[in-house]
Amino acid sequence: MRFKTTALALLLVGQSALAQPDELRAAVDAAVQPAIEQYQIPGLAVAIVHKGERHFFNYGVASRESGLAVNEHTLFELGSVSKLFTATLGAYAQAEGKLSLDDPASQHLPALRGSAFDHISLLDLATYTPGGLPLQLPDTVHNERQMLDYYRAWQPAYPAGSQRLYSNPSIGLFGHLVAASLGEPFDQLLERRLFPQLGMRESHVRVPQAQMARYAWGYREEKPIRVQPGPLDAEAYGVKSTAADMLRFVEANLDPSHLPAPLHQAIATTHQGYYRVGDLVQGLGWERYAYPITLQRLQAGNSTPMALEPHAVERLAKPQAAEGDLLLNKTGSTNGFGAYVVLLPARDTGLVILANRNYPNAERVRIALQILTTLEP
Repeated sequence: MRFKTTALALLLVGQSALAQPDELRAAVDAAVQPAIEQYQIPGLAVAIVHKGERHFFNYGVASRESGLAVNEHTLFELGSVSKLFTATLGAYAQAEGKLSLDDPASQHLPALRGSAFDHISLLDLATYTPGGLPLQLPDTVHNERQMLDYYRAWQPAYPAGSQRLYSNPSIGLFGHLVAASLGEPFDQLLERRLFPQLGMRESHVRVPQAQMARYAWGYREEKPIRVQPGPLDAEAYGVKSTAADMLRFVEANLDPSHLPAPLHQAIATTHQGYYRVGDLVQGLGWERYAYPITLQRLQAGNSTPMALEPHAVERLAKPQAAEGDLLLNKTGSTNGFGAYVVLLPARDTGLVILANRNYPNAERVRIALQILTTLEP
C-alpha cells in the first residue's frame, strides 16, 4: 500500500538516513538548487517512491507570466520520455497477439512493402538499429504522405541490428506500426487504452482545453515556448504529464503485479535487454545499467555522443531478463522542457524529475544519483 510517512513509521525507522521528512527535503533541495540557479530553471518537480512511500517536491513556477506555482499536478512536456509509452504499447500489442517484435516492419504497413523495411524488424525500429535512420525526420516532411515517401526511399547505411543510432523516425515508425496493428490512432491508444490501465489520469498527447491552465510554459532564450505538432510527435516525443502521473507509471514498472496480464507482460518485455553498447544495455524504451554505477559512467550513457553518433552493438543471444541490481532510465527534452525518469527495481525505488527548461542531461543524472545515493547509501 502506498502511504505517507507517519509518526509511527518514523519511530519504526529509527535512526535511518531518511528518518525525518525534512531530511529528505534537505537532500533533494541540495541536489536540485544548484541546477535551478545555474540554468535559471523557472519550475521543477521531483517525485520519489521509495519502498512504498511517495514524496513530492516542487520548485518555482509553471509560468513566469502568471506566477502559477509548480505542483505535482502541473503538466510538463516529456520529450523522449514519451518513448517509454510507445515501447510499452508495442510490447502490449505483442502480448495481445497483434504483432511480434521479430516481424518485418513492412508486414504491418502495405505502403512499405518492397522497401528496405522488408528486412528490418519491429525490434530494430524500437531499439534504434534499423541501419542509420537520422535523429529527426527531414524538415521537408510535414504530413503522412510525405513521411511514407521518405521511408519508402530511405536506404540503410548499416546492416539492420548492427549499429545503434538514436532516432525519432526509428521508434516513431515503430509506434506508427503498432497503432496499425491495433487498428486505432496512436494518440487514442495512449489516452483511451494505455494510460487508463496504468492509472494515469493526468497524461495527454493533446492537452484538453479544460486542462490547459495546468500546462506549464517551457522557456528557451527567456521566451515561453511549447512543442508544436508534427509527424510522429505522439510516438516519439509528444506526451505531456505530471509528476503525480509519472510516479504512477514508475510504480507500475516497479510492481506490475496488479495490472491486467497483457500489460504486466508488456512491462517485463520493456525491461528486457536486447543488446549492449559499453555499459548500456538497450531495453525497449528503457536504457539499463548495472547498479551501483558511477556518475561519470551514467552521464556517458546519457551524453550527446550517445544521442548523435552511431555505435556498434553487441547483440545478446536472446532477450535478457531484468534481474539483479539494475538502474533503468530515460531522458527526454523538447525545446523548453527537460525530463528524467529512473527505476531501481531491486530496491523498490523510482524517481521522476520534470522541468520547464531544457538543461543538460549530465545535470539531470547528477541530481538523480545524488538523491538516490541519499535514499540508498
